[in-house]
Amino acid sequence: MTSPSGDRVVAVQTHLRRPEAVAAACDFVRSVTAHGLVVAAEQEVADALRAVTPEARIVDKDSAFGIEVVVVFGGDGTILKAAEWALDRGVPVLGVNLGHIGFLAELEVSDLPLIVDQVIRRDYVIEHRLAISVELRPSPEAEPTWQSFAVNEVSIEKLSRRKMIEVLAQVDGLPVSRWGCDGLLVSTPTGSTAYAFSAGGPVMWPDLEAFLMVPLSAHALFARPLVMGPDSEVVVDLVGGGDAVLWCDGRRTVDASLGSRITVRRHENHLKVARLSEQPFTNRLVKKFGLSVVGFRTGYEQIPD
Repeated sequence: MTSPSGDRVVAVQTHLRRPEAVAAACDFVRSVTAHGLVVAAEQEVADALRAVTPEARIVDKDSAFGIEVVVVFGGDGTILKAAEWALDRGVPVLGVNLGHIGFLAELEVSDLPLIVDQVIRRDYVIEHRLAISVELRPSPEAEPTWQSFAVNEVSIEKLSRRKMIEVLAQVDGLPVSRWGCDGLLVSTPTGSTAYAFSAGGPVMWPDLEAFLMVPLSAHALFARPLVMGPDSEVVVDLVGGGDAVLWCDGRRTVDASLGSRITVRRHENHLKVARLSEQPFTNRLVKKFGLSVVGFRTGYEQIPD
């Protein structure tokens, strides 16, 4: 795809408070613009890139047409920020990891020459990731007062440290369980290696179409993570205890008072994630978590880089 002017356009997002991320983004901009591509970026990022690469042609991201991919330099938080812009526009996100674990990222910054080459040749495949749509109502009968989306998870958490919340969870119109707890989260497979994993949920392969519901520190005999189909509708009513706070990907937030209803369903769009190679998720899982695949028995080999 090209813009109406015939130029090829790629977008760049970076973590401006991390010098190594900005430096990597500038190296990428120099390389792709030397091959005739135009770079699009939000105003603050564009100003930082222009300061170091004045020779590059950099345009405003929101007014650019035909953006092929947004290349993100940073950790998963920076990639989630880029996803806010990319999800509804159908633009693939290509992550370059400069964070800690970086499950959303494709490659490390040391792979920059490879990234430049494959972006120029459009040599990448696109994964389609399930995303979440969420609505908040002040009561079950009221109209929604807040709406958002999530790529990783929606979390409903107690607002006060001194008071638990009591939630009634329903799936497809039928009650599942009522918990007194610190919170409840609904995760996508992409988010299963993030907050949900820390809360005791299972790892789900990212191409799986499913939702994961995880109670947080629930006072109950049955408080296990639950995996549901991708078309399930999850309704969570705040029926007791204190007020709550609702978070989407740890980035977008709103307070939810006692009596509120939160409705979670699949988003109408998938997040598109660009991959430069068919690296299996199994390999990424082993490498990111440093899982041991060599033990007392013989015949096992290390996962290749």
